[in-house]
Amino acid sequence: MRIIGGKCKGRRIVAPKSIKARPTTDFAKEGLFNILCNISSIENKEVLDLFAGTGNVSFEFASRGANNVLSIDQQMSSIRFISEKAKELELSVSSKRFDAFKFISKLSPHSFDFIFADPPYSNSKIKLIPEIILSKSILNDDGLLILEHGNENDFSNHPNLIDKRTYSRVNFSFFKP
Repeated sequence: MRIIGGKCKGRRIVAPKSIKARPTTDFAKEGLFNILCNISSIENKEVLDLFAGTGNVSFEFASRGANNVLSIDQQMSSIRFISEKAKELELSVSSKRFDAFKFISKLSPHSFDFIFADPPYSNSKIKLIPEIILSKSILNDDGLLILEHGNENDFSNHPNLIDKRTYSRVNFSFFKP
């Protein structure tokens, strides 16, 4: 894995094998951030990264100038790695150990500009994520929810879906409040 753009562009991220995660591929991540940079500025934005895993996407947001990036994952090995790597790279990324679904259910209205969720593709609750997040008022009115998922999930009939992009087996569905 590598950081595609921003102040840490080109820096490699080598996660320990103890982290059980499927990092977003560099190819898909580059496509995602090309889209995001064309529709909005990332600088000074508030970002929530759910199911953060290796922190790959969190580091990309922070490298590109996001003001605060909060990474949530339930694995302690992920939280330790994200924290250590953020310090090493001097990026504004904080991490908390939490089950992502419990975390978002406990959030009081907070204003995130971007919420990125990359649950395990086999997670049976993946279809609930857009509705839970959009009903909680934790996304700014002009904010964006990006859900990474496999081919087995289809959100084309969701009323808040604004776009979907596919990069091999990686799908990104974009939702607006």
